[in-house]
Amino acid sequence: MPGMHDMVTGSAQSFALTVLMWWTMMIGMMVPSAAPMILLFGSVQRRQLAAENPTLRVVLFAAGYLATWGAFSVLAAAAQVELTRLALLAPMNLTVTTRVGALFVALAGVYQLTPLKDVCLRRCRSPAEFLSGHWRPGNAGALRMGVDHGAYCVGCCWLLMGLLFVVGVMNLLWVAAIAAFVLIEKLLPHGETTAKASGLVLLLLAAYLVFIA
Repeated sequence: MPGMHDMVTGSAQSFALTVLMWWTMMIGMMVPSAAPMILLFGSVQRRQLAAENPTLRVVLFAAGYLATWGAFSVLAAAAQVELTRLALLAPMNLTVTTRVGALFVALAGVYQLTPLKDVCLRRCRSPAEFLSGHWRPGNAGALRMGVDHGAYCVGCCWLLMGLLFVVGVMNLLWVAAIAAFVLIEKLLPHGETTAKASGLVLLLLAAYLVFIA
């Protein structure tokens, strides 16, 4: 029979794989919408470092951005483990119960209407404004700016990512759909209006889920 050490090691490995799964999804979902910011940062660095290679600064900026989503992935994985322990998340399709799903959808809907969402979305939609207001020199500055931008993106989208618990964490169709909505919010005109409208739709959906539960 496995000893305590084997069980602890297996549990740690399982959690690490869950974190990796979430981080991989976050990279795939968020990098496309962050591309304009990374490209603009690289363009600025090339102009400022005409006699040097700006590639390292761009890599550090992107690493800081991805590290922030890595931290979010740790929290998402912990939430997944806890929801499973409480028997609120089906282990087969990784979806929560209808009532818990209604709560998740309602929270996401309310958050879409909050001033904090507005602030974070505005920073994500305006790369030039972000760079002018958060510029830091040097390699450490590039890393810190990436972390800061990642924090705004997490602040903008964390509850949207929580909807994966409702539709299925590994449901690739819904992963793509949420990623597409994030792109619309961040890159297309009237993103703020889109966010508000989606909040109302999510609240209506939450009411429906409560009704059928």
